[in-house]
Amino acid sequence: MKLAVIDLGTNTFNLLIAEVDENSTYKILLNIKEGVKLGEGGINKKFITEPAFQRGIDAVGRHFERMKPYHVDRVLAFATSAIRDAANGKKFTNELKKRFNVEIKTISGDKEAELIYKGVKQTLSFHDKRFIILDIGGGSNEFIIASDEGILWKRSFKLGMARLLEKFQPSNPITTKEISDIEKYLDEELRDLFVQVHEFKPEIFVGASGSFDSFVALLTAEGFLHYQNDDFIHAVPLEIYAKLHQKLIQSTSLQRMQMQGLEPVRRDMIVLATIFVNFVLKKTGLTTMYQSGYSLKEGAILEMAKGRL
Repeated sequence: MKLAVIDLGTNTFNLLIAEVDENSTYKILLNIKEGVKLGEGGINKKFITEPAFQRGIDAVGRHFERMKPYHVDRVLAFATSAIRDAANGKKFTNELKKRFNVEIKTISGDKEAELIYKGVKQTLSFHDKRFIILDIGGGSNEFIIASDEGILWKRSFKLGMARLLEKFQPSNPITTKEISDIEKYLDEELRDLFVQVHEFKPEIFVGASGSFDSFVALLTAEGFLHYQNDDFIHAVPLEIYAKLHQKLIQSTSLQRMQMQGLEPVRRDMIVLATIFVNFVLKKTGLTTMYQSGYSLKEGAILEMAKGRL
């Protein structure tokens, strides 16, 4: 049986096609993404603008074209932060259903966090150590404190990079004062997270998908990391990440456009993403960081393969 997941994210629409065997294990056949910037110009107004609406429809259309040679048995799409919060989000999902006859689940932030954990957990095992997962999105960021046994705490924060970009509209390059203002805002908004970190005391920080894929791609392109394309979990030494952080916050949009490994859709948001990650690392005191190539869509495929979705 062949299954497909479309993750309708705020920045990108991601397609994963997998073949499932009789033991409910799966093999990935295609993993591809389309930059859509669905939240551009309207995310903090809770509205999908007309250009973004059309970009989203067109991207799903291209994903369905890509699916044709695979003869997929079931397609399930997941609508996340930008769609679930938008006044015209229902109109968008209805249009997708009408055009492509696709099954769509608009999921809560809690469900999103749960699927992210189930995706990430396929790539790692820390035995008796607790870890914290962060998935950075355009509309929301999911934090999950967990162990190998399961989730200890989870929460979705409306602090996605499209929201922060629209709220702060940073200079090019960003200024020290702007970074300070962003960090003060995050300190207030993430209070609950820091309380839970103090309570559960995770030892390892795991970044999932999105911006973290870009961090690893940038560091690999510069020769700081040496990984193969089929590696799904990467250790990221903090001293190396710190160099990338400094480079990104000092860069202009034009300079980022020329950086090998950085997708165009993340060019403007990657600075805010690195500020976010750097701040969380400072506040929590965590010193061990990994990047997982698996996230929501891999968690969803696993749940579909096991008949739970």
